[in-house]
Amino acid sequence: MKKIIYTKNAPHPVGPYSQALKVGDMLYCSGQIPIDPKTNEVVKTSIEQQTELTMSNVGAVLKEAGLGYQNIVKTTIFLTDMTTFPKMNGIYEKFFKENPPARSCVAVKELPKGVDVEIEVLASFL
Repeated sequence: MKKIIYTKNAPHPVGPYSQALKVGDMLYCSGQIPIDPKTNEVVKTSIEQQTELTMSNVGAVLKEAGLGYQNIVKTTIFLTDMTTFPKMNGIYEKFFKENPPARSCVAVKELPKGVDVEIEVLASFL
């Protein structure tokens, strides 16, 4: 059985998908991008600011499910420019001081709304 997770503290989905789904002991989160959930406006500033807001949006979805960053077991990061990887990584690592999750990072041509970063996560309730 699956349970849809939704919070107003993260951006409203921009298409026909859920912010996250709880299935068994796992939470499958859709990719988050740097949209300010208070204004629903895209934030196209530095990669550092975009990463910070994106991770904050991830955190809001996790919190709604009763989880935190420590419950993340896998992240996938999409970047439109791999030269921004070191700056993105500098912000990302602040969220995982101990026992970081498995991770993939790939370069893509474009992302929704013209942003530079998107992050999706899998988290465990165990």
